[in-house]
Amino acid sequence: MKGIILAGGAGSRLFPLTLVASKQLQPVFDKPMVYYPLTTLIEGGIRELCLISTPQDLPRFQQLLGDGSAWGLTIDYREQAKPAGIAQAFLIAESFIAGDAVTLILGDNIFYGGDSFQKAFADFKSGAAIFGYHVNDPERYGVVEFDAHGQAISIEEKPKQPRSNYAVPGLYIYDHSVVSVAKNLKPSARGELEITDLNVAYLRRGALHVYRLGRGFAWLDAGTSSSLHEASAYVQTIEKRAGIKIGCPEEAAFRSGFISLAQLSAVTSQMPKCEYRDYLAAVVAEAERLKVQK
Repeated sequence: MKGIILAGGAGSRLFPLTLVASKQLQPVFDKPMVYYPLTTLIEGGIRELCLISTPQDLPRFQQLLGDGSAWGLTIDYREQAKPAGIAQAFLIAESFIAGDAVTLILGDNIFYGGDSFQKAFADFKSGAAIFGYHVNDPERYGVVEFDAHGQAISIEEKPKQPRSNYAVPGLYIYDHSVVSVAKNLKPSARGELEITDLNVAYLRRGALHVYRLGRGFAWLDAGTSSSLHEASAYVQTIEKRAGIKIGCPEEAAFRSGFISLAQLSAVTSQMPKCEYRDYLAAVVAEAERLKVQK
């Protein structure tokens, strides 16, 4: 399975911060926002990635992430000349997808807790898979309606009268037919190819599976100044109390077997002295201690 990180858009809800850097390059506590979706894909075992962003922001992402080899990845970069809907990403990345299954994650969505995504990636065979997350304000999102047996029967985008409290967060999994399905979508009233319309197309074919994310799982949308601050506070609190880092691609790559302990140690040693390096140095030291014990 391949992975797409969609990091485009004008970031107007974060103005004037986005005059300095794009939304997905803003700091969420101690890391650039894009590190969080990147880590989610690494934890899911995905090594071939495509990052889509605006022509002006793409060089900044390339400078930050490089070719991905530091994490045992390959990263392709594609331009989205102007925002035309989430589903447009599959048309932009058509040659990257090249007939494989693919997951798309939004660059301003932060997930933490549980292994629901990893299981969904491992179990995926065909069709499409999305997720339902219980929220208090479903009218702000795409909303999934379930029948008495827990099967999804409808999806609506920002409904005035939501039929459930289950919103669809920004991670989606599709089989190889996603490009052809996206090509047959008609632009919405706002002139965009809507991801909800894509999901409805799979639902009508009886090929959409919806996983409900349980309690203890956190979904943070850092697309506004307030939510960006809240996400930073949440990450800081968890990291301080648990002594672990959220959204750390180096550690995730090591634990996923993408890089060796020697490679992790080498990457860490090249970092300047900072709390981030100190944390990774502790990960390396603990791994070396366990290795000696064996």
